[in-house]
Amino acid sequence: MTTQGERTPTPGEGQDGRAGQRTGGGAGGAAPTGPKRGRRLTGRRAVGWVAVVGVVVAGGWIITRPTPGDYIPGLGPSKKDQARLPPVVGSPPATTDPEALNADNLFPAQRPVEVAGYKARRGGIRQGEKCDEVLQDRTQELLKDSGCQAYLIVSFTGVDHPVRSSVTLLRFADQSTAARAADALRAKPGAVAFMLADTNIAPALTGGDAKPGSVPRVEAVGHYVTVTASRTGDSRPSGTASTPASPTPTSGGEPNLEEATRALSYAAGQPLVWI
Repeated sequence: MTTQGERTPTPGEGQDGRAGQRTGGGAGGAAPTGPKRGRRLTGRRAVGWVAVVGVVVAGGWIITRPTPGDYIPGLGPSKKDQARLPPVVGSPPATTDPEALNADNLFPAQRPVEVAGYKARRGGIRQGEKCDEVLQDRTQELLKDSGCQAYLIVSFTGVDHPVRSSVTLLRFADQSTAARAADALRAKPGAVAFMLADTNIAPALTGGDAKPGSVPRVEAVGHYVTVTASRTGDSRPSGTASTPASPTPTSGGEPNLEEATRALSYAAGQPLVWI
């Protein structure tokens, strides 16, 4: 029963007419309500959580950061994917060095290099700080006093053309030092070694094996120098019996070595402009 001016409370309302508020009775009137507290962690619950974690770890279900190539995120790449990774020779540069010649940053293995219609995939890698290791004949000591700080050699294989390419990057302290080193390397075109996809060094080309476009392209880019060269087939002199490091593409017709060298030289120098 209600008096005039009052209304009957609807379900869910308290005595004060506000929805969602529950009021308690008692001699003292409405009891104040506050936020609900979480369940207190007791010794028994703590032991239970430890047991659950132990079972998870024992079962091998450890969640880690996923990496490219994982069949199941966090469980690591498969043996099949690991076998496809290109070989690496030498010590990788420090990841904290913003000017480091890091092959994964410059030429990611998962992404082919594509410039002006030419496409190539990354192969083997050689890297280190002893720059004389890039020379075909180390007795020349062409880079001994050049101020070279580090080197990176990356091999490439044409996707649509049977072309092998070798790209060498050298780091110097400043632009003038890099420019002098580039002039010295241009004066001796065969001084820098040509690396194959399996990281082996190919024999130097002779007059009969050299083809148009096989002359290395040397460029000074900031305080770096790039040396790019391309060859046909398995990149070995004629008459040498050997097995190619990787299958040779058959499509695309006669390979254009100059096209491959120009494209990869540009791809190698472009990121160095901003360093």
